[in-house]
Amino acid sequence: MNLTTARSPFSVSSLSNGDDRKFSLGGCSSYDTDSVASRSSGVFSGYDTLDTPPSYDFYSNTEIFGRAKKSRPSLFQLHSNPQDDPSPPPLYEESSVDKQSPDEDEPTEPPPEPARFGWAQGVMIRCMLNIWGVILYLRLPWITAQAGIGLTWIIILVSSSITGITGLSTSAIATNGKVKGGGTYFLISRSLGPELGGSIGLIFAFANAVAVAMHTVGFAETVQALMQERDVSMVDKLNDIRIIGVITVTCLLAISMAGMEWESKAQVLFFFVIMVSFASYIVGTIIPATPEKQAKGFFSYRADIFAENFVPGWRGLEGSFFGMFSIFFPSATGILAGANISGDLKDPNVAIPRGTMLAIFWTTISYLIISATIGSCVLRDASGYINDTVSSLSGECLGVGCNYGWNFTECMTNKTCPFGLSNYYQSMSLVSAFAPLISAGIFGATLSSALACLVSAPKVFQCLCKDKLYPGIGFFGKGYGKNNEPLRSYLLAYIIAICFILIAELNTIAPIISNFFLCSYALINFSCFHASITNSPGWRPTFRFYSKWLSLLGAVVSVIIMFLLTWWAALIAIGIVIFLLGYVLYKKPDVNWGSSMQASSYNMALSQCVGLNQVEDHIKNYRPQCLVLSGPPCMRPSLVDFISTFTKNHSLMICANVITGGPSPGSVDSAKISTHLKWLDKRRIKSFYHTVVADDLHVGVQMLLQSTGLGRMKPNVLVMGFKKNWRKAQPNNIENYIGILHDAFDLQYGACVLRMKEGLDISRTMQAHGMEYFKTNFLKIFYMDPEELMATSQPTTVFQTRQGKKTIDVYWLSDDGGLTLLLPYLLTRKKRWGRCKVRVFVGGEAQKVEDQKQELKALISRFRLGFQDVQVLPDINGKPQSEHIKRFEDLIAPYRVSSVQKDGQEADETTKDFSWMVSDEEMETFRAKSLRQIRLNEVIQDYSRDAALIIVTMPVGRRGACPSSLYMAWLEIVSRDLRPPVLLVRGNQENVLTMYCQ
Repeated sequence: MNLTTARSPFSVSSLSNGDDRKFSLGGCSSYDTDSVASRSSGVFSGYDTLDTPPSYDFYSNTEIFGRAKKSRPSLFQLHSNPQDDPSPPPLYEESSVDKQSPDEDEPTEPPPEPARFGWAQGVMIRCMLNIWGVILYLRLPWITAQAGIGLTWIIILVSSSITGITGLSTSAIATNGKVKGGGTYFLISRSLGPELGGSIGLIFAFANAVAVAMHTVGFAETVQALMQERDVSMVDKLNDIRIIGVITVTCLLAISMAGMEWESKAQVLFFFVIMVSFASYIVGTIIPATPEKQAKGFFSYRADIFAENFVPGWRGLEGSFFGMFSIFFPSATGILAGANISGDLKDPNVAIPRGTMLAIFWTTISYLIISATIGSCVLRDASGYINDTVSSLSGECLGVGCNYGWNFTECMTNKTCPFGLSNYYQSMSLVSAFAPLISAGIFGATLSSALACLVSAPKVFQCLCKDKLYPGIGFFGKGYGKNNEPLRSYLLAYIIAICFILIAELNTIAPIISNFFLCSYALINFSCFHASITNSPGWRPTFRFYSKWLSLLGAVVSVIIMFLLTWWAALIAIGIVIFLLGYVLYKKPDVNWGSSMQASSYNMALSQCVGLNQVEDHIKNYRPQCLVLSGPPCMRPSLVDFISTFTKNHSLMICANVITGGPSPGSVDSAKISTHLKWLDKRRIKSFYHTVVADDLHVGVQMLLQSTGLGRMKPNVLVMGFKKNWRKAQPNNIENYIGILHDAFDLQYGACVLRMKEGLDISRTMQAHGMEYFKTNFLKIFYMDPEELMATSQPTTVFQTRQGKKTIDVYWLSDDGGLTLLLPYLLTRKKRWGRCKVRVFVGGEAQKVEDQKQELKALISRFRLGFQDVQVLPDINGKPQSEHIKRFEDLIAPYRVSSVQKDGQEADETTKDFSWMVSDEEMETFRAKSLRQIRLNEVIQDYSRDAALIIVTMPVGRRGACPSSLYMAWLEIVSRDLRPPVLLVRGNQENVLTMYCQ
């Protein structure tokens, strides 16, 4: 066979000659040949296909300047035959081609590339600077004196272990897909969802803004102390700190707003200053001590000093392991400084793991070295007096200083020694080869930490603003320049920092800030654990050196440390997180990030559904699980609202839509399904929505009845609206409608039919009342699907309002297992129907009215339904009025076959297959039942004219014996001319109520 003769005009082989023409497929918009098929490919030669090899463009949502983005062909393009089905593909499968008009001017140069940083400058140096702080210079020697070198190392290693575990968790999350800007907030929100991510993002940004003030005040206090040593003052101590702090943070703001390049250069400068101060310190420990330094307790490296300082020497109220741990641990934080600028990194997936872990490693080494070296060189106590030598002082000599000719016994006994590790916070300056370099190191550490926080807060807050999780903050999310700098967020962080600098009393707020950071650590660790434990196929981090159990341990330990640091601050932090979490849960933002919470919900739902298979059904646990034939839910809001009234939060509800005419492109459109689900959610209706495509309604409902549901979570009651226009419809439509009821009964479903005087389908009503809207929004409507247009409205129905002190009248004329009684009971449990009184009507005999009434009341009381008003209707079986009989006969007349019997031999070929036609024999056979329905309507007219709802036991017609038109006439005549809504109910003849407790 010659394949070229059978090749269609859409063959790809015609593209191999380098032809750059665009082509159209079945009425579709033009596609670039590069976008749909590969060029010059001998592999596809001779095949009528648009299949393309894998390409990066198919999975990326970004475009490269100067090159058209390739697009994977849709399933419609591959599967459909343009000659058989010329309809265009559905809009939701439209290819993302270059939509620019040829007339538009295209940019000739690519946009400027923003500054990006590697793992060293962008993450490692930034994290190290943020971890190092004033505690390193001013508190680590004191902690070494209190806890001893041994316990200090344990404190350092435990702190670094917690931050290291958090670093591993951060690395795992950061390598599970492409990371954008937003840092900690981005990582947590995309892993755990917007609820926890949003709350942490807000408090983390605020904590960083306040941390700017904390580090700046630390710098200002150091400067003020140096000024005080030289008797220099501007106003007074407190105001000097405020003035210096405001000037400093203004300069830092200028550096930040100049751009990330300048900020990064400033960080490198600070890093160099700190390295020089460290070098000065190490050199100072080796240089032999002068007599002046020896008088202050420094003797260079001595083994006996190391042995003396290796064991604890607790002093004061804070003299305990956990007291020292709570003071030191904040100095180990700051590991998220690199991740917080994730949007400014060249490759966040590589930079964040490598830079963060190396920063933790090197800072831990530096802490260990400094604690060991200073503990080997400096005594705990020293007087500082050059004359306190052993030779010049008589009496007993205490302490290691005696071994080197110094007697500090007096100040040690009186606890008045001003120098030594336990008393002098500037011990590193004492040891340093050049003391001013230590002051420079303190300046570098405080300013670099303040600058890192001043950059982190706006970056995190900008991402939070763009996600629009909280109202009123979107203004601050706007970016400027090639780096998309959040200048408005910078100014906000600056104002917050200024406010706390002016307060100048941060001792109360500082513990809360530490707890906010610990909250972030706990949630990052929990995010990693949760994503791992859910076994989601989407959890595929390239960083493998993590453990879900270590992450869980890190999360638990972080929470414990929160309470060890300051229990009241931990409660405040957790309370704020819970409040913000509750707000986002209430607002339910329209975001979908594929979080591990979604994966966990799926796992839990699947596990519970499978577990239900092991539990047998029991009458006490029976719930009416409704399959509602609503079509598009927005078309029949009354039906949907009514069923939701008693199923919400109690049982299953599935809104079903049958699309007739066979499968076609877009017939089961995921976008349409999403639109209807949003409509249900906006209406606060908890329901599933299911669509099937079938040749006709009857076949579609058969599919739904047999396949809808999962395990025990499957419907047991079919709910449909009354076919109001049945007399104008084709007879086969009546046959299909009644056939649906027969199918439901055959499959052991209960059945409910709701009828309202004004009808259920509001599509025509909406169109009639919306002509002005159509005129003013013509273009919008022209391109909008009618279902989508309907789904944008939220019409009010009678079932959305309180019913007041009306009645629910139940006509329990035939025992169907109790479903007719159970539904009104479920209604009265709801607030809207709670004040309604339920009246139960039953048929009876005139001679036994009281006996039957008492017997029925006793039965209902055993069911514990709370229905007290029971009425027996002795005239229910009486003869109806003649005019009503005549009206029924006129109703059924168009469907009568008066001259022949359908099953007789005289029946001609045109009538014997029409099962919807009613013969005289069938009219006579079902005469009594027909008269009963007519009489029942008269009784309902008398008793229930002002009821809120009428519930009637639905008559049952035998399949094959009762014509569909006659059955339809019964349903019509029972519910005809009634103002209240009427619900026709028939259970599946199995008990749904029980009087027993087991």
